[in-house]
Amino acid sequence: MIQPSSRLARVLSLSALAVAAVTGHGRAEAYGAKAAAPKEPRLRQYTFSWKFLDESSLAPRGGTTTGAAVQPVSQPTAEWQALQAPGLSTFERDRRAILAMAGAYRASFDFIEVAGFTAAFQPDKPYQSWGTEKVYVLEDKGTSIVLQHLLVMTMVGEDGKAEAPFVVKHWRQDWHYEPKDQLVYRGHNTWQRVAVPAAQRKGQWRQTVYQVDDSPRYSGVAAWQHLGNYSAWSDADGWRPLPRREFSVRNDYQVLIGNNRHIITPTGWVHEQANLKVKLDAAGRVLAEAPVVARELGFNRYERIEGHDWRPGDRYLQATEPVWSEVRRQWDRLIARPEPLRLKGAPDKDNLFVPLYEYAATLAEPGAKQPTQAEIRQHVEKAVQAYLLPSSRQPTRD
Repeated sequence: MIQPSSRLARVLSLSALAVAAVTGHGRAEAYGAKAAAPKEPRLRQYTFSWKFLDESSLAPRGGTTTGAAVQPVSQPTAEWQALQAPGLSTFERDRRAILAMAGAYRASFDFIEVAGFTAAFQPDKPYQSWGTEKVYVLEDKGTSIVLQHLLVMTMVGEDGKAEAPFVVKHWRQDWHYEPKDQLVYRGHNTWQRVAVPAAQRKGQWRQTVYQVDDSPRYSGVAAWQHLGNYSAWSDADGWRPLPRREFSVRNDYQVLIGNNRHIITPTGWVHEQANLKVKLDAAGRVLAEAPVVARELGFNRYERIEGHDWRPGDRYLQATEPVWSEVRRQWDRLIARPEPLRLKGAPDKDNLFVPLYEYAATLAEPGAKQPTQAEIRQHVEKAVQAYLLPSSRQPTRD
């Protein structure tokens, strides 16, 4: 379980990731690979890559750690069978597709630039990483479903010994049926709630993605598509803040404009992304001249596994839920205000999330004294208000 002592710095570095599970700029190891690193770096070039460029320039960056061996699930799961059941209403099949994303996974994260739009363009190194990730159903109210991702990572050192598991609260996805509004990113750490026209609501689901600290990230509205054994949801292009895999190494653009597709498989699901890397001016407008730097494709696989010990994650989620439920409530109230939500920095890049993570970590300590709900609310409100520009701060209590 996460400790707020010497392990906290490493946990915080892991928890800041928006897309991948382990940060780094070297090679990404496979599950169960030998712990000892080879003497010479092993280049791993994409099959779908830039054929006529020097392969050394495209050796992927990303996770450098080795994970403990896991056991993949090979047979179609109960969730898949439930999704394939005959006679379901479209609404119920939609729900089962969303709920099929919950469960225990090994996840792989792959991103590569496929086209450039600047003079003498050179593609950035592809990105690869991994994680062992459990997706919990925090809430299911029929027309709204909340899925919380939690990393429970066991690293294997060069001596072959496995370290105690690290528990990291990862991203969250909320699903709402026939939504009246959605939260839209406007660039430069600003979000705005906009209405969804009545004609575009029927049969549609809104997915809202939140950062590791439950601050907003992006949202989209679309209908699920079911074709026999194929179920997928894909939204239109929308704006997103830069994830850690990008802002940690790039400063030449300010927003991703893209879409994402969720596809359910017999033993898991995949998350596809197609993004443009775009420059903005100081007012948050797309530059009039040459705004697009590159186009990027992403493919993240969530493959079900069995036998992995998720108990540290289960304990963390239970122990810290009083904090994170209050954090969600505070953000919901801020988002519900009519004026745009403006933050003084990026929650991840500018480490705004750290006080909330430290506070949650204290509750996760064995034998920790549990604060009252009033104490939690006071602490969380102060921490969340610290995200805001001074002109946007105001009490969020009832």
